[in-house]
Amino acid sequence: MDVKLDPSRDDLPLMANTSHMLVKHYVLDLQVDFEHQVIEGIIVLFLEDENKFKKPTSSLKATSQSEPKEAYRCRTPEPCQIPGIHERTFSSKMGCSKFGIYGKGDKDTSDKGGNHDNQEQTSGISCSKYCCDTGNYGREDFLLVLDCCDLSVLKVEEVDVAAVSGIETFARSPKFTLAPEELRNEIVGELVTLPADRWREQLDYYDRCSQAPGCGELLFDTDTWSLQIRKTGAQTAAGFPHAIRIWYKTKPEGQSVTWTSDQSGRPCVYTMGSPINNRALFPCQEPPVAMSTWQATVRAAASFVVLMSGENSAKPSQLREGCFSWHYYVTMPMPASTFTIAVGCWTEVKPKTCPSNDLVTERPLPPAKADCRYVDICGHLEYSCHFQNASATLQEIVPHRVFAPVCLEGTCQEILLQLIPACLSAAHSVLGTHPFSRLDILIVPANFPSLGMASPHIIFLSQSTLTGTSHLCGTRLCHEIAHAWFGLAIGARDWSEEWLSEGFATHLEDIFWAKAQQLASHEAQEQQELKACLRWHRLQDELQNSPVEMQVLRPNKENTGHVSDSGASVVKHGLNPEKGFQQVHYLKGYFLLWFLAKRLGDETYFSFLRKFVHKFHGQLILSQDFLQMLLENIPEEKRLELSVENIIEEWLESSGIPKVTKWIQVNRRPRKRKRGKQEVFEKLLPDQLILLLEHLLKQKTLSPRTLQSLQQTYGLHKQDAEVRHRWCELVVKHKYTKAYKHVERFLQEDQAMGVYLYGELMVSEDARQQQLAHHCFELTKEQMDKSSAQVVAEMLF
Repeated sequence: MDVKLDPSRDDLPLMANTSHMLVKHYVLDLQVDFEHQVIEGIIVLFLEDENKFKKPTSSLKATSQSEPKEAYRCRTPEPCQIPGIHERTFSSKMGCSKFGIYGKGDKDTSDKGGNHDNQEQTSGISCSKYCCDTGNYGREDFLLVLDCCDLSVLKVEEVDVAAVSGIETFARSPKFTLAPEELRNEIVGELVTLPADRWREQLDYYDRCSQAPGCGELLFDTDTWSLQIRKTGAQTAAGFPHAIRIWYKTKPEGQSVTWTSDQSGRPCVYTMGSPINNRALFPCQEPPVAMSTWQATVRAAASFVVLMSGENSAKPSQLREGCFSWHYYVTMPMPASTFTIAVGCWTEVKPKTCPSNDLVTERPLPPAKADCRYVDICGHLEYSCHFQNASATLQEIVPHRVFAPVCLEGTCQEILLQLIPACLSAAHSVLGTHPFSRLDILIVPANFPSLGMASPHIIFLSQSTLTGTSHLCGTRLCHEIAHAWFGLAIGARDWSEEWLSEGFATHLEDIFWAKAQQLASHEAQEQQELKACLRWHRLQDELQNSPVEMQVLRPNKENTGHVSDSGASVVKHGLNPEKGFQQVHYLKGYFLLWFLAKRLGDETYFSFLRKFVHKFHGQLILSQDFLQMLLENIPEEKRLELSVENIIEEWLESSGIPKVTKWIQVNRRPRKRKRGKQEVFEKLLPDQLILLLEHLLKQKTLSPRTLQSLQQTYGLHKQDAEVRHRWCELVVKHKYTKAYKHVERFLQEDQAMGVYLYGELMVSEDARQQQLAHHCFELTKEQMDKSSAQVVAEMLF
C-alpha cells in the first residue's frame, strides 16, 4: 500500500517510482546564466525496468539488509570531452494542445513558451492513479515519476539510440525481428550493463546517445514535488522508453541552487542538495536506492571556474570567445542527492614555497604491490572499485586541490594547505583505502549554512573554519574527510537514520585529528575526553531545547527502510527548517559509538571498523547492519546484555539521554598538560577556552571589568569561530555593550553559526540588542541561506 503524502506536514516526499524503473546514468549539458540566475539545458536519462533489476525475493536476514537492485556496472574512465550539443529547436506550440489532452478539464500548467512549471497543485495527472498503482498493467499507460521541484520543464522526448552509428552491436536480436521501440530498449539495456572492462566504450556511447535525434515527444505534467512522464500505449515499465531527453531550466528561487556573491564580491552559484536535495537542480530519482552514475558538461563565461562532484580534475575547453566548457564524470554509483556543482571566480590556491607540489594535481597511482588486506571480492554491485586496486590501498594522500575567492588565498595557504596531507594520511591510517581517487576543497561564500559539506570528490568548507588557530579548520576537515567512508561510500538506506553518517563523522574527526597532530596516546586521550565533555554539555542543552519527536535517531522505528509499492517514501522532518540547526543525530550518534568503542577497546573496535568498511563500501545500510556485525565481533565476555534490539531501543528509538550512558566515563575535568602556571593561564587551547566560557555562561552576573579582562587576556575576538560564538553569547547575556561590534561581525561573517545568537538577542527583550539583531538581519537577509533566513525571521517578527 502506498504512502499517503500530506503536504501540510514537514516530511519530505520522495516521489520517484523506483520499484518499477531505475535511472542508471545521467548525461547533463547545462548553461549557467548569472544574469537571469538560472541553469538551463538538457538531461538525458538512461533507464532500466524492473524486469532487469528485480531479483526473486527471499526471506529477510536478521540484519534486514536490502537485496541489491542490479549490478551497477561502472568504469574509471579517462577524461572524455563531450562536444557541444546540437542546436535546440523547440516548438512554441507544443504545450497546451499536446500536454492537456489527458487532463480531463484540469487547469493547464504550461506557460506561453510551452513549458510546465512545478505548481502548488497537481494538474493533469493524478499521482495516486498512475504512479502508485502501476501493477494494473494493461488498464492505464505506465507513468514514470521523477522527483522535481521549482523547475520549468519545456519538452520531453524519447531518444532514438538506434540511430547512433555502430550501436547495433548492442542489440542481441536481429534488427528486423524487433519493433523499433523494442530495439531501442534492448540497446539501452545492453549499454547500461556493460562489464567494467568496457568503461571507455560505455562512456563514449552514453555521450553519443545523448546527442542522438529524438523519435517522438512524450506527454508530461508536474505537480509540486514531481515530474510525471508517459508514452501513449506503453502500459508497462518494460514498454516505456529507456532513454529520454528532458529540456528544462531552474528557477532563481529553487531551494537546491544558491545564487550569491563570494567574499570578493563576485557572483557565484553552488548547490548543496538541501533541504530538498537536488530536485530543484535537475529531474531525478531521489530515494537512496536509486544509485546511478553521471557525466556533465557545464558551460559558463570564461572568467568562471566550474567545480563538481567528479572523478576527474576537469580542465576548461573554449567553445567560443568568452565561453568555456567543463566536463566531469562519476563512475561509482551514487544517489542523485550527492551530485554537487559550484561555479564562481575561484582561484586555485597553491603553496608559496613549492608551486609544483605534485599533491595538487592528478598523477598515476604508485606501482601495485601485494596487499593481503583486500583480496576478497567486494560485496557491492559491480563497478571499478578503489578497494580492489592494490595501488590505491597504499595511497595515503590522494591528489587534491584547493579553491577560494582571491581575498582568502593567503589565509588558505597559511592554514588549510598545511593541514590537508596530514588529515588525509591520518584517515588512511585509521580506515585504509580512500574510497575516492581525488579531492577538491572549496571555501564557499559566507552564507553557506554549515561549517562544511562532503560530496564525492569535493568538500565545501565555511570561511569560519579559517579564523584563529588551525584547530577548528583541522577538526572540520577531518569530519568531512570521514564522510568519504560514512555518508558517501557507505550510505543510509533510509535518510531518517542520519546518525549513520553524522555520528560516525563526529566520532572519527577526533581520531583523525589526534593522528594528524601526531599526539602521544595520553595527549590524544586528554584531547578526546575534553571534546567528549563539551559535547555532553551540548547534548544536554540540545535535548532541553528541541521537540521530543526530533530527539529520536530512528524516527520511523519498525518502518525504517520501508517504501510503498511504487518505491515512494518520505523523509521524516525533512522539510522542517529547524532540523538543519539541530545536533542530536550528531551527538547521540557520537556517544553511541564512544560507548561501543570503550566497551570493545579502541584497538579491537577500529580493527572491526576497517572490516566493516571493506564489507559494506558501495552499499546502503540500516542501523542493524552495523550493529549486527559489531556484536558478532565482540567477545562474549564483553557483550554483557548487549543486543541489536536493546541498543536500538535505548539509543535509536528513544528521546532524551540513553540510560546506558552510565557506562560512558566522561572526564569532566580533563587534565592539563604540564606547563608553567602563567603559561597555562594565558595560553589555553581552543577547547579549553570553550569549556571556560561555557562555565562562565552559567554565572548569573559578570562585571564589565571581568569581561574586559577575559577579552584582553585571551584575545577572544581573534579566536576561532567556536570560541567567538561563546564569547558573543557572554556579551549578549551580560549586555557588554563595548563588545557589541564583535556580535555584529559574527552575525555577518559567520552565518553558519549565527542563527542561535539572533534568538539570544531577541529573548533578552533589551531594545538595543533587538535593534542590533534587526540591523544585522537587514544587512544579510538577501544573501542568507533560505532556511536560515526563515528561522531568523520567525525569531525577529
